[in-house]
Amino acid sequence: MNPDLERLLPYPFERLAALKAGLTPPAGLAHIDLSIGEPKHPPPPFVLEVLERARAGFGSYPTTAGTAALRASCGRWMERRFGLPAGAVGGSQVLPVNGTREALFAFAQAVVDRGGTAAAPVVAMPNPFYQIYEGAAFLAGAEPLYLDTHAADGFLPDLDQVPAATWDRCQLLYLCTPGNPAGAVMDLAFLQRVIALAERHDFIIASDECYADLYPDDSRPPPSLLAAAHAAGLTDFRRCVVFHSLSKRSSLPGLRSGFVAGDAQVLARFLRYRTYHGCSMPLPVQEASIAAWDDDAHAAANRALYREKFARVLPILAPHVEVAAPDAGFYLWPRIGPDDETFVRELYATRHVTVLPGSYLARDAGAGNPAAGRVRIPLVAPVDQCVEAAHRIAGLLQGR
Repeated sequence: MNPDLERLLPYPFERLAALKAGLTPPAGLAHIDLSIGEPKHPPPPFVLEVLERARAGFGSYPTTAGTAALRASCGRWMERRFGLPAGAVGGSQVLPVNGTREALFAFAQAVVDRGGTAAAPVVAMPNPFYQIYEGAAFLAGAEPLYLDTHAADGFLPDLDQVPAATWDRCQLLYLCTPGNPAGAVMDLAFLQRVIALAERHDFIIASDECYADLYPDDSRPPPSLLAAAHAAGLTDFRRCVVFHSLSKRSSLPGLRSGFVAGDAQVLARFLRYRTYHGCSMPLPVQEASIAAWDDDAHAAANRALYREKFARVLPILAPHVEVAAPDAGFYLWPRIGPDDETFVRELYATRHVTVLPGSYLARDAGAGNPAAGRVRIPLVAPVDQCVEAAHRIAGLLQGR
């Protein structure tokens, strides 16, 4: 067996299940699960209708590169959403993927050169992080570099704290903007600093932007790494690759549809890897995805639902805990300290609400676990359930 499999740590939800084991929550309270960032809004009916009409396509093998129509639809959405000029994102700069989770993992396997130097290559990532980044680094034979994020820095990684020699070993940097779990947004200036760093030390940037269409202010939508590159004159998006998904934008997590876009030379090699990997998108899913990427109205309606939840939930929680609305995304990231695991157990045992300990999403890289004392609360359930959960959480906080 691949020895790197032994490096994989238990997934946060495996640890959460163990944490809750043996507890008996109140039978009179319905369970409200706010632990997993799985959207619960109804899928757009028009997308499901297209999927139904296109079902005959399940009788054909799809190509790994996807149809030209799908790649063009994804490119148009990027241009429309991020203010890029028409034609800026061409067909060779887009590759459909079966959800960004598998693509983010596979990307490291394709781009990391594990034999180039005596020292192990480095894959950098924010800390806390989406655990796929870490697992991808381990299985690619690389060493993770954890970039701690804190409230004092707007939950953005401090790039200047990394020695130049370490950046020289870096082959891949994962970003997440808007961030999971804190919802921080990297502005164009920050993204251009990252691009300059990649140019100086010759590494690839993988920007996970799957929450980019969930934001509170229509006048300030989160930017993309590709928009930052284009504004800096890198119209070929050199070293820059972004990951987008319909799971959050369109409440279609089960469709397993997303795309990567950016540097055509990098994507050509990634396409070769994926051709052997055997992960092409079924043709009916491609047709349904075109319908979703071509329509912005349903995404705006989706945003409105999340805005309503934040408006209803925050006034309930704010008097009892340090909490604020995120810059974007659908997570709350309150500081409940000092022991996030104990709080999560108490909340489940006494209020029948499940949230995730923040410490499960981060690692102690030498200065303590930067997510300890926080919990992650995705407001993915229906509005009334989110409000009810907020009242139960507030009740526990009052009692403590």
